[in-house]
Amino acid sequence: MNQNNINGNFSRRQILTASTLGLAGFRFGNPQLAASQDPVLTNAITTGGKAKSTILFFLCGGSSHIDMWDLKPDAPEQYRGEFKPIATSAPGLQISEHLPRLARVGHHLAVVRSIRSTVNTNDHHAGYYYNLTGHVPDPTFLTLANNRTPMPDDWPYLGCVAASRRPQHPELPNAISLPFKPSTLPYVRPGQFAARLGVEHDPMYVLADRAKPMNFQAPALTLEGNVSAGRMLNRDHLLELVDSARRDLELKSRVQTWSKLQNQAMRLLSGGGATKAFDLAGESPSTIARYGQTINGMSLLVARRLVEAQVPFITVFWSENDERIAKKCASGGGWDTHGSNFSCLKEDLLPEFDQCFSALIEDLEQRGLLDETMLMVTSEMGRKPRVGDPRSGGISGAGRDHWTHCQSVVLAGGGIKGGQAYGTTDKRGEFPAEKPVTPAHIAHSVYHAMGIKNLEATDKDGRTFNLLAEGEPLLELF
Repeated sequence: MNQNNINGNFSRRQILTASTLGLAGFRFGNPQLAASQDPVLTNAITTGGKAKSTILFFLCGGSSHIDMWDLKPDAPEQYRGEFKPIATSAPGLQISEHLPRLARVGHHLAVVRSIRSTVNTNDHHAGYYYNLTGHVPDPTFLTLANNRTPMPDDWPYLGCVAASRRPQHPELPNAISLPFKPSTLPYVRPGQFAARLGVEHDPMYVLADRAKPMNFQAPALTLEGNVSAGRMLNRDHLLELVDSARRDLELKSRVQTWSKLQNQAMRLLSGGGATKAFDLAGESPSTIARYGQTINGMSLLVARRLVEAQVPFITVFWSENDERIAKKCASGGGWDTHGSNFSCLKEDLLPEFDQCFSALIEDLEQRGLLDETMLMVTSEMGRKPRVGDPRSGGISGAGRDHWTHCQSVVLAGGGIKGGQAYGTTDKRGEFPAEKPVTPAHIAHSVYHAMGIKNLEATDKDGRTFNLLAEGEPLLELF
């Protein structure tokens, strides 16, 4: 939200942000278009899957499938890279030598290696959109490139779809994303919002600071000055606080939607359980140490707490370390390893990921929650199997470029049969070979795990549409 759009009488932190209210979609495009497509869900509450909640861990930047999940030790040197595969606790399943803790819980993992998510733009925006919605990016991703920000008639994020088909949580939103919103303005990544599903289904963003990884704040729960919870709960005062922002968002044209969002804000501010879910003070030092006291480790620990609070869908976006590895990896600091791919993975990315994600699996299992919690690790793309990215000096730069022709996704819990690899790639890890699938199949597999069978929705004109007509669940995984 632009600071200039906020009434000067109130600070920015006093405003209930668009994301918290479920208004994030109105930040982009014409709100009247989103309102006109506000659907009525058909048979919204379904049963049958084991998963009561899903945690989606998104490795921002494009994680290297060939260095993590699908190593090719017999490929030519310029393809196989420096890492070796190691055995896991599941016979026949191998992963990277730099994921030793995850190797010990390999019997819980299902690695889908044959995902073909080719997009002709070969960039992050389209990769986010395809992997988060299951829908092939439309031609505007090619024509607009990084200017292709979220639009109100986009297909919805699979987390928003899943959350919309659950009964409303009494205190918290059904979809929560943390610890930040990818990426920085004005280049916000498409695919992470409810879009045509209706802005009331947008996720709430819970924010954290890398320097203070134990502190998580939902903007609606952060008040300043003389703005008390009581005043915020007052209808007139709430409307007064967001009036200037609402003018920018043109919410007056959609009274019904505004009422839903207002009710959500009031639930957040009046529910004591809402703040407790983000408070890590009660966690034991050993638990915090096991996850690792990093922003990503603590985000997964909060995600576990939200599962305990019975929030249906939680998304953790990997927080990039701009200061430490951005220059080293010729990237924004995440998994976009255009340069020094192997040292960035071995020294920075893989140790942190291995620690925190294996901790989440073990923690959920010990608490008896793994079988009813779907875990998913994905990214916007894989990395180019041939080593040497021109933007970092070619072969001498030891980087891997974007690669949207093939990637791997990891699933666990939620009824998934662990200890298996689904599909294969060719001998160089460039293209799917056996059982090729797309992000749509992965999205359907999440829906299946959560017992969501009917994906039809109806717009205000009575027209029925399918939220994801392509693909089907990968039943062999269950």
